[in-house]
Amino acid sequence: MIIRTIDAHVGGQPLRLIVDGAPRVSGATMAQKCDSMRRQGEHVHRAVVLEPRGHTDMSAALLTEAISPGAHAGLLFMHAGGFTAMSGHSVIAVTTIALERGLIVTSGETLAFDTVAGTVHVRARVEARGERRRVDSVAFTNVPSFVASPGHAVRIGARELRVDIAFGGLFYAIVDTEAIGIPLTPARLPEFRRLGVEIRDAVNAAARIEHPADGALSGVAGVIFTGPPQDPEAHLRNVTVFGSGAVDRSPCGTGTAAVMAVLDAMGLLPEHQIFVHESLIGTLFRGRIVRRTQVGEFAAIVPQVEGTAWITGEHTFYVDDDDPLKDGLVI
Repeated sequence: MIIRTIDAHVGGQPLRLIVDGAPRVSGATMAQKCDSMRRQGEHVHRAVVLEPRGHTDMSAALLTEAISPGAHAGLLFMHAGGFTAMSGHSVIAVTTIALERGLIVTSGETLAFDTVAGTVHVRARVEARGERRRVDSVAFTNVPSFVASPGHAVRIGARELRVDIAFGGLFYAIVDTEAIGIPLTPARLPEFRRLGVEIRDAVNAAARIEHPADGALSGVAGVIFTGPPQDPEAHLRNVTVFGSGAVDRSPCGTGTAAVMAVLDAMGLLPEHQIFVHESLIGTLFRGRIVRRTQVGEFAAIVPQVEGTAWITGEHTFYVDDDDPLKDGLVI
């Protein structure tokens, strides 16, 4: 089997777009297409994101046929721990790849992608560099984001922590690092990986967190640790832990939306202010509130998040049926 990908990074977070070698997925909804890929293409997913071809923190995406009028394509998202309903940094990367490499032909610089979490609208800022088109930045208007459970109590061993549970395309538990006493530095990443998995599992074991409009969007997917910024332009610094302890090197697109929802609910995000979110490695995303809406009983915002991606390479992976590690490995 041969799998071809185009790779990019967004704020330091790698994304691998599968362009050849995946099965043709089917389904009338994006959730059905995701199930189709899970059933028929799990070997492809594992081969490109896990060792020896990938690594624990690798993420991947696959373009599919659109399901809604006006959408240019569907998007499925994968990481080492499985499939996910939405990934903001992946949207930024896929848009950059699709426009720079001509995978999607459009007369303008706006795109719409169907995802399991809903339809996401994208605006790209494109520059002409000689005969080449360069995507300078991508801003995606996310699905409605809201706070599901502020000050949610979670017990880790003998200790009780308070987290804010918010939705930004996925549900996140948001934790103040100053409250838990761990400085937000790369040296403490092993602790954040371990604690992130513990908090997520504890929240999901104690309560069912469910989207009021779509019960399939349930469960906390990741944990966002926030702290004071280092960049003078930024308002908050964060690291997001997801999957089986994977770390997002970027400021996290869906995580930025969730954090914005929390700040807005607390009255700490002025109406027309640009929110600047800093990653653990110092890269930045910029967010703003596009409009307000309601999701079930929850007041919600529709956030727009902007970042930049760079294409890093094209890869042809060979998967030999006789290779005992053909489907990848997790250590």
